[in-house]
Amino acid sequence: MGIYRDLGRNPGVYRILLAQLTARFPFGMLSIIVLLHIQLAYGNYTAAGIVLAAQSIGQAISGPLAGRLMGRLGMRPVLLTTSIVCTALLTTLALTQLPLVVLTPLAFALGLTTPPVTPAVRTVYPKLVPGKQVSALFSLDASAQEIIWVIGPVVAVFVSGQLSTVWGLLLAALFMLGGGLWFTYSPEIGRVQIPPARRRFGAVLAQPTVLIATIGNFFFVASFAALEAGIVAAFGHGGIESGILLAIFSVGSILGGLLLGHRAVRRWSMFWRSVIVLVGTALCLLSSDPYWLAAALFVGGIGVAPFFAALYSSVSATVKFSETAEAYGWVGTGMLVGVAMGSALAGVAIDVAGGNGGIAVSALLLVITAVTAAISVPWLPDLRGRDATPIPDTAPIQLPHQG
Repeated sequence: MGIYRDLGRNPGVYRILLAQLTARFPFGMLSIIVLLHIQLAYGNYTAAGIVLAAQSIGQAISGPLAGRLMGRLGMRPVLLTTSIVCTALLTTLALTQLPLVVLTPLAFALGLTTPPVTPAVRTVYPKLVPGKQVSALFSLDASAQEIIWVIGPVVAVFVSGQLSTVWGLLLAALFMLGGGLWFTYSPEIGRVQIPPARRRFGAVLAQPTVLIATIGNFFFVASFAALEAGIVAAFGHGGIESGILLAIFSVGSILGGLLLGHRAVRRWSMFWRSVIVLVGTALCLLSSDPYWLAAALFVGGIGVAPFFAALYSSVSATVKFSETAEAYGWVGTGMLVGVAMGSALAGVAIDVAGGNGGIAVSALLLVITAVTAAISVPWLPDLRGRDATPIPDTAPIQLPHQG
């Protein structure tokens, strides 16, 4: 645990960590709030799935494109513009009653203007600490990230259940604007300059670790969205049980990240860490007793943050610095689209089979995640004795040896 104390000795590390956490917090709230908001407005989860799918398409375009633009225009102009526009669209969604034919393109625009906080902060991290501490910083970030993806939905469910989904959306908009401005004007964002990438847009996907991380992130995070929707559907919109259960999942994830996530990343790390989450999720299908679900979710949560730490370290160690923002844009696209699509798939399953339908979708997505990680082992790096610092643009890219 002393490694986290050492990280704090680097100026600005915890400041930028907290700022980006605040700016990204709405992303963990939006999928479940939009799901509930549209379901209440239209009376079914399928309409909510359509809106979330439109949002996910916009996000799929936005992630890597915004990452590329930050290398050409600078991080601050891109972050500021997207934060303001996205907040305005989110406020419109909350305060107006629009027909589905209008709401769908608005959701697409909402996704398209998603602030590229994730690729920005992933690019900045290796410039803030010595090379040997990069993996530990990614681990700490992965643990903090669970506040977004697990505690975020808890806040969303609580506010939506106790007040309304309108207030939930407005709270997300407040976090987006306030956190976005804080992150954008953090000194660390001004100090780090991303050099323009020399290769064409999308070429970074030819790097195996970037493609693996993008696909893995999609299925892994989609499973969380499906699980959250299933738990909420099982206990009702206003049930406090769902919020408590999701918080327990978060506690398991944070604990796992702090205890395991900073360990040296090996080629099989992503596989075994995803299996832990799969086991916990599958156990949820055996009983709907809240105490059983609490124990199962705690076990599953232990593997979440360590999985993210392995994923981001693998990308960082194998990509040139000029292409890191775009690379993390693609990986972030996998995550954001996964959230939306996981909720959409779970919504359809819940209409058919209730809360267990959403949990079953989550388990299936985790099976796909584990299989993807196992198949990808020959292309993943072994970082024992190495750091996760991006490759300088003057150096050749070293692909991991197969075998």
